[in-house]
Amino acid sequence: MQDEWLMGLIGGIIIGLSVTIMLLFNGRVTGIAGIIYGLFKPSPGDFIWRIYFLVGLVLGGLVMTAFKEDAFLNKIDLSWAQSIGAGLLVGFGTVLGSGCTSGHGVCGLSRLSPRSLVATLVFMASGIMTVYILRKIGVLP
Repeated sequence: MQDEWLMGLIGGIIIGLSVTIMLLFNGRVTGIAGIIYGLFKPSPGDFIWRIYFLVGLVLGGLVMTAFKEDAFLNKIDLSWAQSIGAGLLVGFGTVLGSGCTSGHGVCGLSRLSPRSLVATLVFMASGIMTVYILRKIGVLP
């Protein structure tokens, strides 16, 4: 528990470096929603790097699980229907917000995008309110 801040710091540095490398070497913003969307409407020579990126995300999660088994422990008991509904709501929010949290929060803010600032503030406020409400009604501890 004492090293949680250190893990967050290391993770933040890795994410920042990854986003910088992607922008410098590929000229692309590392927004996951945009990367996935590009798979459905690929430009010539634009498909394979997206596949590599997504495979890397999955492999990174598997490696993390091997080293820290409880990293992805789900402490909220949801049914499959609730999980699918939550995923659809996230997808809807991504379309509505013209991007995902990684695109706006990491990439957009680092480029000083006003739209990304507003989107990130809305994401954060929504998350804070959701946790507050779920704790008040007893769903979360």
